[in-house]
Amino acid sequence: MANDPQQIKLRELPGVDRLLQMPETAVLLSTYGRALTTEALRHILDETRTGILQGTVTATSAALSASVPTPAHFVQTAADWLADQLAPSLRPVINATGVIVHTNLGRAPLSQAARQAIAAAAHSYSNLEYDLAAGERGSRSVHATQLLPRLTGAESSLVVNNNAAAVLLMLTALCHGREVIISRGQLVEIGGGFRIPDVMAQSGATLVEVGTTNRTHLRDYARAINDQTAAILVTHRSNYKIVGFTSEPSLAELAELGHSHNLPLLFDQGSGALLDTAPFGLDPEPTVPAGIEAGCDLVAFSGDKLLGGPQAGILAGRADLIACCQQHPLARAVRADKLCLAGLAATLTHYVKEEALTAVPIWRMMAMSLMEVTAVAQDWRARLQTHGIMAELVAGGSTVGGGSLPGTSLPTCLLALPTANPDSLAARLRAQEIPVIGRIQDGRYLLDPRTVLPEQVDNLIQSLVNWAKEEIRRLGD
Repeated sequence: MANDPQQIKLRELPGVDRLLQMPETAVLLSTYGRALTTEALRHILDETRTGILQGTVTATSAALSASVPTPAHFVQTAADWLADQLAPSLRPVINATGVIVHTNLGRAPLSQAARQAIAAAAHSYSNLEYDLAAGERGSRSVHATQLLPRLTGAESSLVVNNNAAAVLLMLTALCHGREVIISRGQLVEIGGGFRIPDVMAQSGATLVEVGTTNRTHLRDYARAINDQTAAILVTHRSNYKIVGFTSEPSLAELAELGHSHNLPLLFDQGSGALLDTAPFGLDPEPTVPAGIEAGCDLVAFSGDKLLGGPQAGILAGRADLIACCQQHPLARAVRADKLCLAGLAATLTHYVKEEALTAVPIWRMMAMSLMEVTAVAQDWRARLQTHGIMAELVAGGSTVGGGSLPGTSLPTCLLALPTANPDSLAARLRAQEIPVIGRIQDGRYLLDPRTVLPEQVDNLIQSLVNWAKEEIRRLGD
């Protein structure tokens, strides 16, 4: 046993104290602290010890020392382990999928002004709930909501942390213990299992379904109204279409019906569109201002979809109904934080200044013509050719995404990369320092310039060059 190779190798392992005293470890200690560095070194030593006992670290008795990693190797391996353990899990990626509002990739990228506003709010103390003129406590709701009446035509507004929270708050504050009428064709489910019937039940309101899946008439709503009715709810079918033999009353008709019975019309608009999408070749999306103009008493919508700002839920409409929502205890549980309010206010300012089409990234993407996208794709192809990558341009379509405008797309020009294994290429591009996310279609790996931010183009090209070099080395081996 004295000459057991395993035992000899185990004895050759350095101790943690010895590794901590090495000059190379000083950098780890200053960067990560003693506790984390010690944990890392112990972890690496334990892994090596296990490898020796399991026979994965092997050598002849004549070369035992060569089979055991050097102390410097342990320190470097510990450094790599620490970097991996503490690396942010939320990372920037390059969205080359052509899906503009990509929920899995963080939905809407923010404008430069919005990013700067968020950084400023994060950097120091702020007047989040402090009235500078009066020198006393104020309200956080003023920071973004002062712009919303100008943009939507609503009397007042309230910002919470997302649209699901906005809908829940609206129904809880205004309809708890009473009935809410909704068309069967609008009992939607969006991503993440968010279902209108479930939210209704959570709010304490009773769901009253009227009409059929494809046809609901004004008289269906009228027949359902009784002394227990609290409101009429309309939910925009943002992520699917019902086509064919269909009909439903307009918002204006429902508002008139509701108001004749002293009932509010609540509209879950969802996407937060403040501008018309039709001029860009997309289907018309109901806008928030149009909902207010039609007579909706409250409109609920997102801040991070077609509005193009940070994640937020917004209620806009009658001042008395907004006040009721603000005073409900649930409002505090779902309130927006200072970073959201700062970014949202900056985004809304773009609309007030009529610069959203150029300043808000998702609207800039939607507004890009096929000629503009093609010019970008041609530039990419030319740059790649200088590195020996012969990409091909193919026609395709970009989609809005984010549960908006289903079934419609924008014509685009795609870059098809030369590869016999698109799945392998996709995996390798996802492993880049800044991951690249493209799409695989008809057996080809495609990149859509429409959704790649201008400041990320150089990183994208470099990632593709890195892939090509790796491919050459692999084939050479």
